Amino acid sequence: MNNAAKAIPQFIQRRVLHIVFASTSGHTEYVVDALIDSLKSITPGWEIKETMAEKAQPQDLLSGDVLLLASSTWNTGGIEGQLNPHMWVLLHDKAKTLDLAGKPCACIGLGDHRYFYTARAADHLQHYVKAHHGRLIVPTLKIIDEPYGQEEAVRVWGKQFVDASKPAGWC
Repeated sequence: MNNAAKAIPQFIQRRVLHIVFASTSGHTEYVVDALIDSLKSITPGWEIKETMAEKAQPQDLLSGDVLLLASSTWNTGGIEGQLNPHMWVLLHDKAKTLDLAGKPCACIGLGDHRYFYTARAADHLQHYVKAHHGRLIVPTLKIIDEPYGQEEAVRVWGKQFVDASKPAGWC
């Protein structure tokens, strides 16, 4: 088989993943980076873009073939179980009227077991996707407590995410 023929399957499977995340302590960014490292080893043909929520615009949520939203859980305004404030502004202010139009989506939420609403950011992200007509393609990844040492859970979820993101008709 010549080189051009070998390249065709990679071309067909080329996907663009856009990750929009909010991270202030660095934990969510660490999980996103661990996921990207894992995805690069199992999906070399994918293009992965990442944007921090505070720099994102509504149209960023529509770019790429698949959208991944990631946020930690915050206790802002005296109420526990909220999104990172940067993600909240993006989803509930800037992109509050956005229609995801069936776009394949996934979510990652981080949290702390000491709180009643552990990793509730995951619920808020899922709700946004569903309310804005996105399509969740894989169960949400929840990372509880420190993300360091949880890279294997991220890798396993990443594999499920890749499998779920294949368009119908792919082998």
